[in-house]
Amino acid sequence: MKGLFKHKPRSPGEIVRQTRDLIALSENENQETDMKHSKRLGICPEICRNIRELKSILYGNSEAEPVAEACLSLTQEFFREDTLRPLIKSLSKLDLEARKDATQIVANLQKQQVGSRLVASEYLESNLDVIDTLVEGIGRDHHLALHYTGMLKECVRHQVVAKYILESKNLQRFFDYVQLPYFDVATDASKIFRELLTRHKSTVSEYLAKNYEWFFAEYNTRLLEKGSYFTKRQASKLLGDVLMDRSNSGVMVRYVSSLDHLRIMMNLLREPTKNIQLEAFHIFKLFVANERKPEDIVAILVANRNKILRLFADLKPEKEDEGFEADKLLVVGEIASLSLKLSE
Repeated sequence: MKGLFKHKPRSPGEIVRQTRDLIALSENENQETDMKHSKRLGICPEICRNIRELKSILYGNSEAEPVAEACLSLTQEFFREDTLRPLIKSLSKLDLEARKDATQIVANLQKQQVGSRLVASEYLESNLDVIDTLVEGIGRDHHLALHYTGMLKECVRHQVVAKYILESKNLQRFFDYVQLPYFDVATDASKIFRELLTRHKSTVSEYLAKNYEWFFAEYNTRLLEKGSYFTKRQASKLLGDVLMDRSNSGVMVRYVSSLDHLRIMMNLLREPTKNIQLEAFHIFKLFVANERKPEDIVAILVANRNKILRLFADLKPEKEDEGFEADKLLVVGEIASLSLKLSE
């Protein structure tokens, strides 16, 4: 007789719908009187159980791999009705494990395809305020910040999202976020910042060309000149990668034609930590390799030639690097010959 009373397994779509309904109910009950309070106590645990089940569908578990059809059904229902926005809003009510599960669900859904479509990208294009919520949340609540960054790291893989952040005030926030005192959050923010400036090359190139003055004024002042060791190291490495990308060749030429930028790199070369010196070297060599050096840059290089050559004599990575040594040899040779070129 027991078999007659077994519950029918819920489909992925049903779990999504029930989760969405439960979140809505929990929000409504938060506005009711204490008479409803006892009911609400049972809602959040149920939401957490559903979220755990949704994660299991997308990632599989110790007993089974994820099933493509179930993932497809879940994805379609998740984005058919607005589930992402209320899920993000409900994070503060969930226990820690459910928050982690929710973060992983959102991250996974960014990659799920329906046919050839990335439905998450289509959804976010029409609901960019969700991105505002995630970005603003990083600085508003450090208890939830790591969950927001975990979701955002995957969302910025969509070009429409990266372009939106770059062209909105949200980008300004990352100059603060990469320097937050919470190391895990600052590390995640640095990864997102790097993704924004390296993944979608045409978008980045267009953005930097249009916003050159503002962007590099902020970057140089807040990250390279006033930042902590961690900030300076991450920022100098990222800057080198951006400038050496072929799609940013115009921006690179403009950057290495600036005397102010050269002075910043020379100061970084004098930093007491070798890691920062090495990252600065990879940018400094672009100034030296520039075939059309402005006269003021040539003058500074010549005036500081002996100091630079002495510094480079001892500059080398911990592990032997033939590429670095070859670059250093070229830089040293070019700087040593500058005075001769001036007299020609």
